[in-house]
Amino acid sequence: MEQSPLIEIGLPVALMIIMAGMGLGLTFGDFREVLARPRAMVVGTVAQVVLIPALAFGLAQLMGLSPAIAVGLVIIAACPGGTTSNIFTLLARGNVALSITLTVLASLITIVTIPLYTNLALDLYSTGEAETVHLPVLKTVITLLVIVVIPVLAGMFIRRRSIDFALRAEKQVGKFGLLVLVVLIAMIVYGTRYEILSLLAQAGPAAIALNLVGIAAGFASSRLLGVSRRDGLTIAIEVGIKNGTIGLMVTLTLLKSAEMAIPSAVYGVLMFIFGGLLVVYGRKQSPTALHLEHGQASR
Repeated sequence: MEQSPLIEIGLPVALMIIMAGMGLGLTFGDFREVLARPRAMVVGTVAQVVLIPALAFGLAQLMGLSPAIAVGLVIIAACPGGTTSNIFTLLARGNVALSITLTVLASLITIVTIPLYTNLALDLYSTGEAETVHLPVLKTVITLLVIVVIPVLAGMFIRRRSIDFALRAEKQVGKFGLLVLVVLIAMIVYGTRYEILSLLAQAGPAAIALNLVGIAAGFASSRLLGVSRRDGLTIAIEVGIKNGTIGLMVTLTLLKSAEMAIPSAVYGVLMFIFGGLLVVYGRKQSPTALHLEHGQASR
């Protein structure tokens, strides 16, 4: 499952353009609002870093998965949302500022938690793998800065200089984001076309279950703790849409196990389906439900 140069080079560039497009629709006031009302930020971070990995351990035990598949499921559950979750939040008309904040926080925290959960899973499921996992901290931070933070700040700067241009460009970037997602899905399916049925048979049910319970847990925890519907949708997307690239890096590069990589590969395809359903749900709710609620809450 090697990545083509189009994915390795073209996708990061495309994501940078999309992130800049997100910045076109943001102001510093949006982030001040997130920090001023931190409940959604705390709920979303805990859901990503603690809740969904715990659910993965439970599912692995309940479904009686093989040791390697169980470890792989825990690894993908421990991964942060990544820029893809930001794109889905934009398309679903969720809280993009909250989504980006959750992405940055989770990405930094999981530098520590991914090795912790991975080694716990390795010990629990006795795979025979004893290698300690270490993520490249500097590379992770630089990647976040280049692909997420800097383009968003650039878009916000452009909006501040010319709001009319920003509003026109934002709509076009949204369409571009949808096109990128469609192309990415097609490339992933094509790249695994000879093994897609085998991969789905081995890890498909577990990946589907993890995605469903993760999204449900995101909505439920938000509702129980008094988070707004719009922010709850954003948290559900962050919990359900994972950075599969990190999962593949950990399993293939650090653990050198193709079998452990199967859940990340399968989840990386299936999450687009559930993400698409969340986009449909969010767009149906907006603007009459989500946007109005957000406007009322900010008064």
